Amino acid sequence: MHDPQNKTIKRVVIAGGGTAGWLTAALMKKLLGQAVDITLIESEAIGTVGVGEATIPPIRLVNQVLGIDEAQFLHDTKATIKLAIKFENWKTKGQSYYHTFGAPGKSMAFCHFHHYWLKARQQGHKNDLWVYDLNYQAAEAGRFAQINAKDPALELPFAYHFDASLYAQYLRKISEEMGVVRKEGKIARVARFSDSGYVKALHLESHDVIEGDLFIDCTGFKGLLIEGALGAGYDDWSHLLPCDSALAVPSERHKDTAPYTRSIAHDAGWQWRIPLQHRNGNGHVYSSRYISDDDAHATLMGNLDTKPLGDPKLIKFTTGRRRKQWYKNVVAVGLSSGFLEPLESTSIHLIQSAIVRLIQLFPHKGVTSSLTDEYNKQSELEFEQIRDFLVLHYTVNERTDSAFFNDMRSITLPDSLAHKIELFKENGVLQREQNDLFLESSWLQVLYGQGITPKDYHGLVNSVPDTQLNNMLTRLLEIKKEPISKLPTHDEYINGMVTNYKRSMS
Repeated sequence: MHDPQNKTIKRVVIAGGGTAGWLTAALMKKLLGQAVDITLIESEAIGTVGVGEATIPPIRLVNQVLGIDEAQFLHDTKATIKLAIKFENWKTKGQSYYHTFGAPGKSMAFCHFHHYWLKARQQGHKNDLWVYDLNYQAAEAGRFAQINAKDPALELPFAYHFDASLYAQYLRKISEEMGVVRKEGKIARVARFSDSGYVKALHLESHDVIEGDLFIDCTGFKGLLIEGALGAGYDDWSHLLPCDSALAVPSERHKDTAPYTRSIAHDAGWQWRIPLQHRNGNGHVYSSRYISDDDAHATLMGNLDTKPLGDPKLIKFTTGRRRKQWYKNVVAVGLSSGFLEPLESTSIHLIQSAIVRLIQLFPHKGVTSSLTDEYNKQSELEFEQIRDFLVLHYTVNERTDSAFFNDMRSITLPDSLAHKIELFKENGVLQREQNDLFLESSWLQVLYGQGITPKDYHGLVNSVPDTQLNNMLTRLLEIKKEPISKLPTHDEYINGMVTNYKRSMS
């Protein structure tokens, strides 16, 4: 067997299943086709973390690429629609704001909408920023339908909540239909070439040997290949994001399903609530330096608003990233590549972007340093940009009732984040890095929602007379509200899609 440094890459071996493994298998086989043979190794005896039940809009592109029928997807994964995240108690106790997938208002050439709104507020305008956001209006009303709008101001971008284990099963079915080979078993040993240190084969406990040219590590936090075998190293970011534990528990669903995720801040972390068709997903993410596991358990169970359907599962983690996410002939995807807590539902997106990046830089003629260096550079930047956005939620707060949040206000920020905050404080400028996952509207909603009101607004706004500005805001609000009453309720939409799918299958 030849070293993959000097060999055409044909045999891809994926170590681990779950969402990371099966999404990797499905996308690679769909896009690379017969150029690669893919074998996935997983053990039914090994569980998955499964906290990533909320997603962001790019998941829809993945489903489209894979040819997934939305009605079948909603049915098979027990999915619901996600229009936003509602953040509660983050700025102060009792205060809430939304981070929607839409955008407030309608931005003009060279000037974002919020500058016009800021001037109006200084003149006594009463309407809150979010009322000009169609996603907010629909989320508050509990309504949804897909809108094919010619006007971008009337678009209703959305993502999904779904059962991660059911999604993995769904992807497995698609992958195997395309020719991906699944191998049941636990990995006992990783064999490497003596000269280069590249991985040669995976030896299973069953004594089967799976050889490959390129290996994808989807073994979760332990990183069996990327860390266990290759020792790629890990950058610990717990000084910026000190939450290191999570408790997850399902509970009964509500009678009416809200089309958004809830993120509720507590004294030493926060709680998620994710509505599915058959249940709610709940969890408490917290820092063990500020609260014990027992007290965190009590906080979670005491704040459930429906009956629990099991006992909480404890998950321990260290926020950060693998120092090299592609090292030699191993690429880490999913939790093996690093972990950023699910505050903004980025876990599954990071799986998706890693696969897309690997496909774009796929080493057909052999692994080279130029490919691995570029992959790692892009991965590092993506993790840092998402990290900064998550840190923003914690460090900009007015919570004086909590030692945890008090301490988070005084952490030393990355220069990149400190610069963004200062620009917005001064005159409402939203500075977004190239390829940043989060758009200007996202930064706006969290910066303002966490309590930062800019001292000034863009000078271009002064070219609009006051009467015209008020008329513009009045008309814009009418435009944003107009579609809402015509939309079905969220449950009506989901039930209609699922019912139609069942009829088509009967």
